[in-house]
Amino acid sequence: MSSLTQPATAFRHTAADGYNLGGFRWRHARPDPQRPLVIINAATSVRCRYYSRFADYLFAQGCDVLTYDYRGIGESRPASLRGFQASWSDWGRLDFEAMLVYAAEHFPGQPVDVVGHSFGGCAVGLAPSASKVRRVVMVGAQFAYWRDYAADQRWQLFGKWHVIMPLLTRVFGYFPGKRLGWLEDTPSGVVHDWATRTPRYEHRPSGRALEALPFAQVRAATLAISLTDDPFGTVAATERLLGYLQGAERQHLRIAPVDISVDEIGHFAFFHDRFRESLWPVALQWLQQGGLAGEVPGRIMG
Repeated sequence: MSSLTQPATAFRHTAADGYNLGGFRWRHARPDPQRPLVIINAATSVRCRYYSRFADYLFAQGCDVLTYDYRGIGESRPASLRGFQASWSDWGRLDFEAMLVYAAEHFPGQPVDVVGHSFGGCAVGLAPSASKVRRVVMVGAQFAYWRDYAADQRWQLFGKWHVIMPLLTRVFGYFPGKRLGWLEDTPSGVVHDWATRTPRYEHRPSGRALEALPFAQVRAATLAISLTDDPFGTVAATERLLGYLQGAERQHLRIAPVDISVDEIGHFAFFHDRFRESLWPVALQWLQQGGLAGEVPGRIMG
């Protein structure tokens, strides 16, 4: 877990249902309506502190930044997780939405961009105010749909996340991921969503306007970055999520470790400080320009 550095200060904000969320903000001393505010949406059950070095980097490049924990995790954890109610839908519809409300109140007029890791990319499309987001960078973003896992690890991952995790959750009333070294401890509703996830937005239900569906309100220029050695963020998984963003400009950049002369990157390491000079500038360029220009590692899909 990264330690927080001097520019970061703690904040709290209450979601629409009254739940109090905690996080950290990096804010420049002088307000500037042209300065982007970047909200970082974490992966499932990863504490927001994990992204602090990346937040430092964005701050040094002229952005204001918010990181926060979803309800049940880290700074937003209750006294007990046993019986605590929280779902993936809550994390997007209530918690990420709360950050958009906080942004409007405390950073008025500034453009709002998002970096979403894993589920954090999906959370963008679940917020009612998602249309207010200008640009999005997704890293390894997908729905944990088991058929999209990498073929050579599919059954191993299925057993771990779709069999063992829900069984332990039944025993404890939440998933004790921290003691296993897998994840932070996780609310049972989130575990249920992960373990039973199937694509739900493939077709428009009869009689419902497309705009009423999750994801349809996203208008942000969106870059999805996937890594060839990430067993979750496969091409199929990434393209499935991008397929829901019908109203957004979308681009998929596929990067292999060899493209930046390293042995591995995987699902988590994009946000490690060692990729400050190789991977982070790709995300920064998209946030600053809404597009990719010049040479970047990897290849554009499609």
